[in-house]
Amino acid sequence: MTTEQDFISRLINSLKTGGEKRICSRGELLLNEGEVEKNLYYIESGAVRIFLLSAHEDQTIRLGYEGSMINSLSSFLKGSPSEFYIEAIRKTTLKVISKEALSAIVNKDQDSLKGYQLLLENVIAQQMEREIDLLTTSPKERLQRVLQRSPNLFQHVPLKYIAAYLRMSPETLSRIRNS
Repeated sequence: MTTEQDFISRLINSLKTGGEKRICSRGELLLNEGEVEKNLYYIESGAVRIFLLSAHEDQTIRLGYEGSMINSLSSFLKGSPSEFYIEAIRKTTLKVISKEALSAIVNKDQDSLKGYQLLLENVIAQQMEREIDLLTTSPKERLQRVLQRSPNLFQHVPLKYIAAYLRMSPETLSRIRNS
């Protein structure tokens, strides 16, 4: 097991055993724009999305479902107000850990610190891949690439949110899936 995988495994175990359990109804907001993110969420069941409101529509920028860790990362790291909302898109059970508790886990030893660094690097690389996909690939290629990264996405997340994440209409997404 790599340092990152070992750290993630220990972090998830800490979340499962020591995290505060929270059950959210569909549509419930975990975080509002303007609030400072102080938690890391592990999704035991259900699904959430991170989105922002623009002048014309909301923009889904990240999806999370069973087994995912999620939060408003820039707000969490910088302690600044979030630009994003986090919403449960179905009934969702979470384990919540505070930034202080995460810091204690991360700073436990050098391996934990290295694992956390690798985890953050991986998250940044994933975000860059998504930006490149949105800017340079066709809708069909975007769908193929997201399914390579998250093959079970359609089992956990409603179609309309996947379409919004991929920047296409639900009708376009259905047409591509059926072709």
